[in-house]
Amino acid sequence: MGWFADMLGPFRGFAVTLRQMSKPRVTGKYPQEKRVKPQRFHGRHVLNRYPDGMEKCIGCELCAGVCPARCIYVRGADNPPDAPVSPGERYGFVYEINMLRCIFCGLCVEACPTEAITMTQLFEMSVDNREDAIYTRTELLVDPDGTPNHPQPPGPLIDLNELKLADGWMRATAPAGRAAYEGIPAWTPSAGVGLRPPETGQSGGARAAEEETPDVRPQTSDDEDGGR
Repeated sequence: MGWFADMLGPFRGFAVTLRQMSKPRVTGKYPQEKRVKPQRFHGRHVLNRYPDGMEKCIGCELCAGVCPARCIYVRGADNPPDAPVSPGERYGFVYEINMLRCIFCGLCVEACPTEAITMTQLFEMSVDNREDAIYTRTELLVDPDGTPNHPQPPGPLIDLNELKLADGWMRATAPAGRAAYEGIPAWTPSAGVGLRPPETGQSGGARAAEEETPDVRPQTSDDEDGGR
Protein backbone atom coordinates (compact mmCIF):
# COMPACT_ATOMS: atom_id res chain seq x y z
CA MET A 1 0.00 0.00 0.00
CA GLY A 2 3.02 2.28 0.21
CA TRP A 3 3.05 2.99 -3.51
CA PHE A 4 -0.71 3.70 -3.50
CA ALA A 5 -0.39 6.16 -0.60
CA ASP A 6 2.46 7.90 -2.37
CA MET A 7 0.31 8.25 -5.46
CA LEU A 8 -2.57 9.79 -3.51
CA GLY A 9 -0.29 12.13 -1.58
CA PRO A 10 -0.55 15.12 -3.94
CA PHE A 11 -4.36 14.87 -3.94
CA ARG A 12 -4.87 14.76 -0.16
CA GLY A 13 -4.72 18.55 0.02
CA PHE A 14 -7.77 18.77 -2.20
CA ALA A 15 -9.78 16.92 0.42
CA VAL A 16 -9.44 19.90 2.75
CA THR A 17 -10.58 22.24 -0.04
CA LEU A 18 -13.61 20.11 -0.85
CA ARG A 19 -14.65 19.97 2.81
CA GLN A 20 -14.44 23.74 3.14
CA MET A 21 -16.47 24.29 -0.04
CA SER A 22 -19.46 22.58 1.53
CA LYS A 23 -19.45 24.82 4.62
CA PRO A 24 -21.27 28.17 4.80
CA ARG A 25 -19.20 31.20 3.87
CA VAL A 26 -18.19 33.66 6.57
CA THR A 27 -16.65 36.30 4.32
CA GLY A 28 -18.73 39.46 3.92
CA LYS A 29 -19.79 40.63 0.48
CA TYR A 30 -17.73 43.82 0.39
CA PRO A 31 -18.48 46.44 -0.89
CA GLN A 32 -22.11 45.42 -1.33
CA GLU A 33 -22.35 44.80 2.41
CA LYS A 34 -20.45 47.13 4.75
CA ARG A 35 -20.22 46.76 8.50
CA VAL A 36 -21.56 49.45 10.78
CA LYS A 37 -18.63 51.53 11.99
CA PRO A 38 -18.17 52.32 15.69
CA GLN A 39 -19.18 55.74 16.92
CA ARG A 40 -15.56 56.79 17.44
CA PHE A 41 -14.24 55.40 14.16
CA HIS A 42 -11.13 57.26 12.94
CA GLY A 43 -11.29 57.91 9.20
CA ARG A 44 -10.24 60.68 6.83
CA HIS A 45 -9.65 64.17 8.21
CA VAL A 46 -11.52 67.35 7.36
CA LEU A 47 -10.91 71.01 8.17
CA ASN A 48 -14.08 72.66 9.44
CA ARG A 49 -15.55 76.14 9.22
CA TYR A 50 -17.75 78.20 11.50
CA PRO A 51 -21.42 78.59 10.52
CA ASP A 52 -20.61 82.01 9.04
CA GLY A 53 -18.08 80.41 6.65
CA MET A 54 -14.89 81.49 8.40
CA GLU A 55 -12.19 78.85 8.81
CA LYS A 56 -11.58 77.37 12.24
CA CYS A 57 -7.89 76.70 11.63
CA ILE A 58 -5.65 79.46 13.01
CA GLY A 59 -2.35 78.00 11.79
CA CYS A 60 -1.00 77.31 15.28
CA GLU A 61 0.71 74.07 14.11
CA LEU A 62 -0.18 72.20 17.30
CA CYS A 63 -1.57 69.31 15.26
CA ALA A 64 1.73 69.00 13.40
CA GLY A 65 3.70 69.18 16.64
CA VAL A 66 1.74 66.43 18.39
CA CYS A 67 1.58 64.07 15.38
CA PRO A 68 3.65 60.95 16.21
CA ALA A 69 3.98 59.99 12.54
CA ARG A 70 5.05 63.50 11.42
CA CYS A 71 2.56 63.36 8.58
CA ILE A 72 1.07 66.86 9.05
CA TYR A 73 2.67 70.01 7.68
CA VAL A 74 1.16 73.41 8.51
CA ARG A 75 2.26 76.95 7.75
CA GLY A 76 0.37 79.88 9.18
CA ALA A 77 -0.04 83.32 7.67
CA ASP A 78 -1.39 86.62 8.94
CA ASN A 79 -5.03 87.31 8.25
CA PRO A 80 -5.68 90.03 5.67
CA PRO A 81 -7.17 93.01 7.58
CA ASP A 82 -9.77 93.71 4.92
CA ALA A 83 -10.83 90.07 4.37
CA PRO A 84 -9.88 87.84 7.33
CA VAL A 85 -9.95 84.11 6.70
CA SER A 86 -10.33 83.06 10.35
CA PRO A 87 -11.42 84.87 13.52
CA GLY A 88 -7.87 84.88 14.89
CA GLU A 89 -4.77 86.80 13.86
CA ARG A 90 -3.53 83.97 11.64
CA TYR A 91 -4.93 81.14 9.53
CA GLY A 92 -3.65 77.91 8.03
CA PHE A 93 -2.11 79.12 4.78
CA VAL A 94 -0.63 75.69 3.99
CA TYR A 95 -2.10 72.46 5.36
CA GLU A 96 -1.00 69.02 4.18
CA ILE A 97 -1.51 65.49 5.51
CA ASN A 98 0.42 62.53 4.12
CA MET A 99 -2.13 59.74 4.37
CA LEU A 100 0.55 57.14 3.66
CA ARG A 101 2.23 57.97 6.98
CA CYS A 102 -0.87 58.75 9.04
CA ILE A 103 -1.72 56.17 11.73
CA PHE A 104 -5.18 57.68 12.40
CA CYS A 105 -4.53 58.03 16.11
CA GLY A 106 -6.66 61.17 16.50
CA LEU A 107 -4.08 63.13 18.50
CA CYS A 108 -4.36 66.02 16.05
CA VAL A 109 -8.05 66.32 16.91
CA GLU A 110 -7.30 66.41 20.62
CA ALA A 111 -4.54 69.00 20.24
CA CYS A 112 -6.50 71.44 18.08
CA PRO A 113 -7.63 74.40 20.25
CA THR A 114 -10.30 75.59 17.80
CA GLU A 115 -11.79 72.22 16.79
CA ALA A 116 -10.69 72.87 13.22
CA ILE A 117 -9.54 69.36 12.31
CA THR A 118 -11.79 66.37 12.90
CA MET A 119 -11.93 62.80 11.65
CA THR A 120 -14.77 61.28 9.66
CA GLN A 121 -15.88 57.73 8.87
CA LEU A 122 -14.49 57.57 5.33
CA PHE A 123 -11.51 55.23 4.99
CA GLU A 124 -11.61 54.08 1.34
CA MET A 125 -8.75 56.20 -0.01
CA SER A 126 -6.78 53.84 -2.26
CA VAL A 127 -4.62 55.57 -4.88
CA ASP A 128 -2.18 54.40 -7.53
CA ASN A 129 0.06 57.46 -7.22
CA ARG A 130 1.92 58.40 -4.04
CA GLU A 131 1.44 62.12 -4.67
CA ASP A 132 -2.35 61.65 -4.68
CA ALA A 133 -2.12 60.41 -1.07
CA ILE A 134 -0.91 63.82 0.12
CA TYR A 135 -4.07 65.74 0.95
CA THR A 136 -3.71 69.51 0.77
CA ARG A 137 -5.85 72.34 2.06
CA THR A 138 -7.94 72.09 -1.12
CA GLU A 139 -9.11 68.55 -0.33
CA LEU A 140 -9.29 68.90 3.46
CA LEU A 141 -11.14 72.20 3.87
CA VAL A 142 -14.92 72.05 3.61
CA ASP A 143 -16.85 74.51 1.46
CA PRO A 144 -18.49 77.57 3.07
CA ASP A 145 -21.76 75.64 3.29
CA GLY A 146 -20.02 72.73 5.05
CA THR A 147 -19.81 70.37 2.07
CA PRO A 148 -16.59 68.29 2.32
CA ASN A 149 -14.29 67.73 -0.64
CA HIS A 150 -12.64 64.53 -1.80
CA PRO A 151 -10.12 64.00 -4.64
CA GLN A 152 -11.62 60.69 -5.77
CA PRO A 153 -15.11 60.47 -7.32
CA PRO A 154 -17.87 58.61 -5.47
CA GLY A 155 -18.37 54.95 -6.28
CA PRO A 156 -19.05 51.51 -4.79
CA LEU A 157 -16.01 51.86 -2.51
CA ILE A 158 -16.28 55.59 -1.73
CA ASP A 159 -19.35 56.90 0.06
CA LEU A 160 -18.90 60.66 0.31
CA ASN A 161 -21.71 60.85 2.87
CA GLU A 162 -19.27 59.33 5.38
CA LEU A 163 -17.25 62.54 5.19
CA LYS A 164 -20.12 64.30 6.96
CA LEU A 165 -20.07 61.91 9.94
CA ALA A 166 -17.70 63.17 12.61
CA ASP A 167 -16.21 60.67 15.02
CA GLY A 168 -17.69 60.39 18.50
CA TRP A 169 -14.71 62.04 20.17
CA MET A 170 -15.77 65.31 18.60
CA ARG A 171 -18.99 65.13 20.62
CA ALA A 172 -17.30 64.03 23.85
CA THR A 173 -18.62 65.92 26.83
CA ALA A 174 -15.44 66.65 28.76
CA PRO A 175 -11.85 65.46 29.26
CA ALA A 176 -11.61 62.21 31.20
CA GLY A 177 -15.28 61.56 30.45
CA ARG A 178 -16.65 63.31 33.53
CA ALA A 179 -20.28 62.37 33.99
CA ALA A 180 -21.12 65.82 35.34
CA TYR A 181 -20.81 67.20 31.81
CA GLU A 182 -22.91 64.51 30.16
CA GLY A 183 -25.53 65.92 27.82
CA ILE A 184 -23.75 69.30 27.53
CA PRO A 185 -22.26 69.96 24.07
CA ALA A 186 -18.66 71.04 24.56
CA TRP A 187 -17.92 71.80 20.92
CA THR A 188 -18.72 74.88 18.83
CA PRO A 189 -21.10 74.69 15.85
CA SER A 190 -19.71 73.96 12.39
CA ALA A 191 -20.85 74.96 8.92
CA GLY A 192 -23.33 72.54 7.39
CA VAL A 193 -24.08 70.61 10.60
CA GLY A 194 -24.59 73.26 13.26
CA LEU A 195 -24.19 72.17 16.86
CA ARG A 196 -23.61 68.43 17.00
CA PRO A 197 -25.41 66.50 19.73
CA PRO A 198 -23.25 65.37 22.66
CA GLU A 199 -22.01 61.83 22.85
CA THR A 200 -24.15 59.48 24.91
CA GLY A 201 -22.40 58.58 28.15
CA GLN A 202 -22.65 55.61 30.47
CA SER A 203 -23.42 57.36 33.74
CA GLY A 204 -27.15 56.64 33.42
CA GLY A 205 -26.54 52.91 33.35
CA ALA A 206 -24.00 53.21 36.13
CA ARG A 207 -26.47 55.06 38.37
CA ALA A 208 -29.14 52.45 37.73
CA ALA A 209 -26.71 49.67 38.65
CA GLU A 210 -25.77 51.46 41.88
CA GLU A 211 -29.42 51.87 42.86
CA GLU A 212 -30.13 48.18 42.28
CA THR A 213 -27.04 47.07 44.22
CA PRO A 214 -27.67 46.98 48.00
CA ASP A 215 -25.13 48.51 50.36
CA VAL A 216 -23.35 45.55 51.93
CA ARG A 217 -20.27 47.34 53.18
CA PRO A 218 -18.97 46.09 56.53
CA GLN A 219 -19.71 48.31 59.50
CA THR A 220 -16.65 50.25 60.64
CA SER A 221 -15.73 51.50 64.07
CA ASP A 222 -16.72 55.04 63.02
CA ASP A 223 -20.21 53.78 62.15
CA GLU A 224 -20.44 52.03 65.50
CA ASP A 225 -19.39 55.17 67.35
CA GLY A 226 -21.86 57.25 65.41
CA GLY A 227 -24.66 54.87 66.27
CA ARG A 228 -24.01 55.10 70.01
